[in-house]
Amino acid sequence: MTDLDVVVIGAGPNGLAAAVTLARAGLSVAVYERADTVGGGAGSAETTLPGFRSDLGSAVHPMAFASPFFRRFRLAEKVPFVTPELSYAHPLDGGRAALAWRDLDRTVEGLGADGPAWRRLLGPLVERANDVVRFTTGPVLRIPPQPLVAARFGLAALDQGTPLWNRRWRTEAAPALLTGVFAHTIRRLPSPGPAAAGLALAVAGHAGGWPIPVGGTQAIADALAADVRAHGGRIETGHPVRSLCDVPTARAVLFDTSVPALLSIAGRRLAPLLRTLLVGFRFGNGVGKVDFALDGPVPWANEDARAAGTLHLGGTRAQIAASENEVAAGRFPEHPYVLVSQPTVLDPTRAPAGKHVLWTYLHAPRGSTVDPTEAVTAQIERFAPGFRDLVLASSARSAAEIERWNPNFGGGDIATGAVSLPQLLARPVPSADPWHLADGVYLCSAAAAPGPGVHGMGGYLAARSVLRREFGVTAPPDLA
Repeated sequence: MTDLDVVVIGAGPNGLAAAVTLARAGLSVAVYERADTVGGGAGSAETTLPGFRSDLGSAVHPMAFASPFFRRFRLAEKVPFVTPELSYAHPLDGGRAALAWRDLDRTVEGLGADGPAWRRLLGPLVERANDVVRFTTGPVLRIPPQPLVAARFGLAALDQGTPLWNRRWRTEAAPALLTGVFAHTIRRLPSPGPAAAGLALAVAGHAGGWPIPVGGTQAIADALAADVRAHGGRIETGHPVRSLCDVPTARAVLFDTSVPALLSIAGRRLAPLLRTLLVGFRFGNGVGKVDFALDGPVPWANEDARAAGTLHLGGTRAQIAASENEVAAGRFPEHPYVLVSQPTVLDPTRAPAGKHVLWTYLHAPRGSTVDPTEAVTAQIERFAPGFRDLVLASSARSAAEIERWNPNFGGGDIATGAVSLPQLLARPVPSADPWHLADGVYLCSAAAAPGPGVHGMGGYLAARSVLRREFGVTAPPDLA
């Protein structure tokens, strides 16, 4: 006799997506979260000054409109978004910038001599963007739903994921623009894993854009939590789970946690060989995060960059690769790659009138204790002279402090596991159903396929596996 049909441990976006799916299927569901609020890496709070609302983890959401789960859930009807015309910008020295507009033609025109090469690489994938999403948001070890699209995508990833990655480019701008997206994965460059993940993001930038939720990312988590409760589910925050004795008995337990946390809580339920495989699952390197409260907008030297929701800082392709490879070697880089979101350019509700918030992180070796504030500030000042004079306050976390804030992010790894090619193919284990680990035990976090990002697909696909294996339900519930 069990107390519940399903228990979900962790109320990040994947845990909540799983709970939404299972509650809508008519099951009794309870979610347990160690923090006092839902959301995990998809939360928002006033981290610098009163009235300045920053995102705690993810800030920009290329998958918000593209994710099959969020489409079925109709997220865009539940949460207001703003989508910039300029998906992302890549400032270069001398006031120059490479610009990825939502409009592919406008991007091609702006890239000059490399515009045609950009179109040849990305154009066919943008035309089949929905098929790219279906391929990249499911388990890799399966026959892809659109084999030709998957093959084209794979060839593009190999083209940009090997030492021959510069063969098609003639200028600095286009390869720098792509490298800024590849670097999201915090991996050595060039390599196929970052190229694959980055190409998926680049395609989304031209297909649906990189939208920002009004009021902050917390709005996404809150919408999911509200739906769980509306369909009879229960969510308990401030409830750490150290063993399965800390939750009611259930037919199935889903873990929106890291792999080490799952092993600590439920390792005895797993077969010895599977435990051995999971012990080998590795975290990647980490991030150091800095939030700024500003007295005005960032004075980017390139005026177009001032309208971007997202910017990648680090210079040329060679400079970013050198920085990322320093991190991969365990060294804090002198000139780090910095990811920037300036939401108040698009959403003025997040700060007092005339003021701005700036969300940033840099890449750092796993577990780094270095305060990232000065390194981030220097990179912004490089491309936006006068930035320092606008800073009213800042709040920072080193990579080690990121882990203390959220133990799922081991060593500051916000992907909950390295985004290497082996760990993309087997996330967390080689299987066509990688979410199912043992009778009644499932992993639904970013450590499971399809991997990191606020898309809900890890939770949704794990929930589908639960429905099929534990309850004999093959048809997905209506999520609209």
